[in-house]
Amino acid sequence: MTAAEIITIGTEILLGEIVDTNTRHIALNLRDLGVGLYRTITIGDNVERIAESIRESMQRAEIVITTGGLGPTVDDPTREAVALAVGVETEFIPELWEQIAKRVSLYGRKPTENQKRQAYVPKGALPIENPVGTAPCFIFETERNAVISLPGVPREMETILHNAVIPYIQKRYDLHEIIKVRVLRTSGVGEGRIDEKIGDLEKLRNPTVGLAAHTGVVDIRLAAKAKTEAEANAMIAEVENEIRQRLGKIIFGTDQDKLADVTLAALSKRGWKLVLLESGLEGRLSNQFSKTEDPALIKCENRQLATKELLPALQKLRIESGAEAALGIAFFPGKDEQTAEFSLITPEKEKSRILRYGGHPQNALSWAPNIAINILRRAVMK
Repeated sequence: MTAAEIITIGTEILLGEIVDTNTRHIALNLRDLGVGLYRTITIGDNVERIAESIRESMQRAEIVITTGGLGPTVDDPTREAVALAVGVETEFIPELWEQIAKRVSLYGRKPTENQKRQAYVPKGALPIENPVGTAPCFIFETERNAVISLPGVPREMETILHNAVIPYIQKRYDLHEIIKVRVLRTSGVGEGRIDEKIGDLEKLRNPTVGLAAHTGVVDIRLAAKAKTEAEANAMIAEVENEIRQRLGKIIFGTDQDKLADVTLAALSKRGWKLVLLESGLEGRLSNQFSKTEDPALIKCENRQLATKELLPALQKLRIESGAEAALGIAFFPGKDEQTAEFSLITPEKEKSRILRYGGHPQNALSWAPNIAINILRRAVMK
């Protein structure tokens, strides 16, 4: 498998001033090309450290992609760092300077002298025009490697990646395989319990199976590498069917499905209306439903409730609203542990329970709504 590594460059990323979105975008596209991503790293604006990282990445992977550090200022060190890593000097490319001047003129300005830095690339590199910005890019080739340097501005990076870099990678490394990914979304059972049931499948080489735990939700990722999309889909389907047989109804959806949306769809199918009541969650329950206009949801109320006040208040709210189903949560933070009281009323049952959460209080604010919505989902789908 052709392998790649991504190096994001910028002290502002290390300081937390901006969020790196480039790595995710590049990673998704490498995945679709069938390229294995071995690791990613962020380096500050230091020529020697960047060069060292590039050399290390070149030993592990054929493709090394850098983003950032191609601007006109002194603290834009990528050109010099790549040159140092591969043992060459930088050279001025008149054609790049013409492209930069033309781009700057579109803004009614003349290029400044320091912008000439952007017309330099490591000697022997393949220049890549930036059609949407002033920072040209380049690819330095060795017999085995391609070091590809892209700008840090996301829209510029994305444009050049799709227009120039992806076609280059496909041709240079003769790529004819794809990687397909499917995510099974579960709720109601922890990561450890799921691992007990499908741990043997997590040892598969192709397709691969992996777990990603969130607060109240666990994702199961299936990834298959094949020559055609149909072949990859068939490989995934076989393993997915086995997982579904083992896990049953704890799987609530796939890929981008949301727990609240799936639950509302089940309510609509039964012709039930829903009201929600929450206390102590800072609106987290209502936020789960804020992006939907499903007619099954009547309203969500936020009140301050004491222990054992939830069920009577929910009973009253259900009657007043005329809803068939009512779901309530009252969250009580504590010094050592947090307590959540859940109540559910449907035409078929009425139940309450108290659960304790020993993690960080802020995580509990996400955990409790997911647990409550899943309780409702399981009741509605029976």
